[in-house]
Amino acid sequence: MGNSLGKNLIITSFGESHGTHVGIVLDGFPSNFAIDFTQIQHELDRRKPGQSNLSSERKEDDIPIFVSGIFEGKTTGAPICILIENKNQNSQDYSELKNLYRPSHADKVYDQKYINRDYRGGGRSSARITAPWVAAGALAKQFLLKYYQINIQSVVNRVKHIGIEDVFMLSDWSNAQTNTIKCPDSMLALKMIELIDSAKIAGDTVGGTIATRISNCPIGIGEPVFDKLNADLSKAMFSINATKGIEFGDGFGGTYKYGSERNDAPDKNTNNEGGIIAGISNGNNIEFTTAFKPVSSIKITQRMENQSNEIINHQIQGRHDPCVLPRAIPIVESLSAIVILDHIFSNLKKHTKMTKI
Repeated sequence: MGNSLGKNLIITSFGESHGTHVGIVLDGFPSNFAIDFTQIQHELDRRKPGQSNLSSERKEDDIPIFVSGIFEGKTTGAPICILIENKNQNSQDYSELKNLYRPSHADKVYDQKYINRDYRGGGRSSARITAPWVAAGALAKQFLLKYYQINIQSVVNRVKHIGIEDVFMLSDWSNAQTNTIKCPDSMLALKMIELIDSAKIAGDTVGGTIATRISNCPIGIGEPVFDKLNADLSKAMFSINATKGIEFGDGFGGTYKYGSERNDAPDKNTNNEGGIIAGISNGNNIEFTTAFKPVSSIKITQRMENQSNEIINHQIQGRHDPCVLPRAIPIVESLSAIVILDHIFSNLKKHTKMTKI
């Protein structure tokens, strides 16, 4: 399995949805950095289940246990191991899935590839394993803000067909913190929540998109040709469960324009490139949108295949999000922070023009 991400700042993820713990090892983080543990817990609280009617009913405290790499509240430079206990597993909900493959889930491909598959809650393929990613990302966010004034914010800009036409034209996203869907447009947020509630009542789910803005990123982050910044951000985003697409700047919309319309000329106030040109940050805000499919676990009876290649009717049990978007926001931000900091460390090693810490 590919359980590690990064080259200079490396995260290694471990654990399963219904195991005793999920965890992460963060290697390459500088020493003598004073940690704000309250802020780390805040980030985890943004991701944890059971926050509102828009999320899974599973209840987890998600309190991080720092096993190594920290002494007297500061990092030591050694690998930082973070554990989060699984307390509210209902494994009996998944016993019937031992020999059954849920549509659009990892069940069948995991079974065929690894043979010995942990079917409880999806095992290694569950979004439960993203909790410690957020804890590690919270550390990276603190470091980026303190030393580089880099800020990372994500919001929900579309749920199914309800969305903001150009979310990056809004300079202030603070309203996203006032509603459960985390949308900066308060009126649209109400419509999004109503749509999600109706889908939940019907036993169905909905997807949408998350917009991310990384501000104050210095010029020169990214290593062409195979370690471009947009390529590594894309890899990180596609590591999140349910991700189906990503676009930078005007993305696919730019394909409908002439080059004369789209180019970011110096006398234009545009950012169609999304802050990255040729895989290198250009000093503008880094802006990208990540698409998430509707959660595949629905409570409507579906046609499914079992290990004997029989097609049967079955209704999935268990606790699942009707829409993954609000809880995915801190995951997107955390992985973005890890990628950006990893590239900054790369520049410090390779390029003398970069300002050292």
